[in-house]
Amino acid sequence: MQTERKPVLLFGINPVLEKLRASPAEVWEVMLVTERRSASLRSIDQEARRRGLSVRYVEAGRLDTLAEGRNHQGVVARAAPYPYYDFADLLGDLPASPGHHWVLLLDGLNDPRNFGAVLRCAEGVGIQQVVIPKDRSVGVTPVVAKTSAGAVHHLKIYRVPNLRRAIGALKKKGYWAVGLDAGAKEGAYQRIYPEKLAVVLGSEGSGLRPMIRQECDFLVSLPMRGKVESLNVAVAGGIFLYELLRQKEQEPRIGAFGSVGREAS
Repeated sequence: MQTERKPVLLFGINPVLEKLRASPAEVWEVMLVTERRSASLRSIDQEARRRGLSVRYVEAGRLDTLAEGRNHQGVVARAAPYPYYDFADLLGDLPASPGHHWVLLLDGLNDPRNFGAVLRCAEGVGIQQVVIPKDRSVGVTPVVAKTSAGAVHHLKIYRVPNLRRAIGALKKKGYWAVGLDAGAKEGAYQRIYPEKLAVVLGSEGSGLRPMIRQECDFLVSLPMRGKVESLNVAVAGGIFLYELLRQKEQEPRIGAFGSVGREAS
């Protein structure tokens, strides 16, 4: 686990509440607004006190300053920074038995709101592991936590120096790599996907880098019937992830790749 000790400030009801539920030991102090006591804020107060954490009531102006003008919804928490996980541990924890398992890899997202929205969708479909590059990519920030509605606190996020090698390592473990690419000729709804998948999404501006596209076993695109050429990465990623979930929850079907992943090497 890769840790940094400089504290961060989480703001917003869902990010703080989910952090308290997922990792209370990493929360150092909770600050609540004195002016109002909504049911959600009372829940945060109770959850924090139940876990023996410091709770302090402050004026709204103080929270405005701490949140730098962002919508804090009456709560700010001082917490440890996100503890990134080691990719080697992910490889060791992959399930060996048959069954659906997806790992999400993000090729250079730079907008924290897009990152947070993608994480929210990923957690919503049951993904537990997300891989991002160490360089030229946004990390987990308070804005990411807020946009993800706290979903980031229920995910393991791995930073790697080389995303292409990470994809290759997953393929050696029996996973097929599928890249969502606006220029792909095959539609995302035309394929029946194998159970073991490394799902790769590209950056906001340029999509998947050429070397990442080459590493993918197949590329698919979403159908566009209007005049715009593509969708926002968070929207496109969410649609595709829920297509995977739809297939998973349908009656078992055997596609071109069979019902399981590729043979591990």
